[in-house]
Amino acid sequence: MEHLFTPLTLLLNTGRDVLPVLGLLVFFQLVVLRQPIPRPGRIIFGFCLVLAGLACFLGGLDLALFPVGRTMALQLADMAQSGSGMNWADYGWIYLFAFLIGFSTTIAEPSLIAVAHKAQDASSGAVSSLGLRLAVALGVAIGISLGTFRIVTGTPLYLYILGGYIIVAIQTLLAPRMIIPLAYDSGGVTTSTVTVPLVAALGLGLASTVPGRSPALDGFGLIAFASLFPIISVLGYAQIAQWRVKKRSKKNDQS
Repeated sequence: MEHLFTPLTLLLNTGRDVLPVLGLLVFFQLVVLRQPIPRPGRIIFGFCLVLAGLACFLGGLDLALFPVGRTMALQLADMAQSGSGMNWADYGWIYLFAFLIGFSTTIAEPSLIAVAHKAQDASSGAVSSLGLRLAVALGVAIGISLGTFRIVTGTPLYLYILGGYIIVAIQTLLAPRMIIPLAYDSGGVTTSTVTVPLVAALGLGLASTVPGRSPALDGFGLIAFASLFPIISVLGYAQIAQWRVKKRSKKNDQS
């Protein structure tokens, strides 16, 4: 609850992190481009809004999202351990919770919504905004579920990541060229403001509860799954759509 009582400290810390970005922009505008700053009053006002918004957002993470994700992971893990708690199958509610939280947070991710709308506009409707969001959300959900399974079983992270990128490499050779850059970008837009706090808290809470797991060694890594598996799901979505188009055209030719 520290940030609740020290808003000024939080604001100063946020300003310290944001000021280098502002300084870089001003430097390039005045020194490199040698142009005056357009509408400085509006820019200063906007910077103050960004500063206040980021400070409130970071405070909200500490006060709400991190504790909620960690508490849910602890409670679900305790419920699994109230049985035998010794088998990976005892943590079924954890996998389901991870799937649902991954899907729901990704659907609500502002960066994904923006990219999906731009992709639909740029492709003249060939890429559906809703279809892309659903494909990415499904990939994140599967990835987070698999990541929690890795934490429970204690298997090495690199095996999953290596296997996932082998699948991505094969899909890249077979998928439509138009979708490949978008699929790779889809992995990045998922690791943003809504998804990361809950997923990170889930991993740390689960690793601190499962016997024999270390939060430092096993608690992190879920974000990697959230970045990798959307690439697989979007490429798969495009391949399925391509296959359906070919099947329909073949059927029309036969008729």
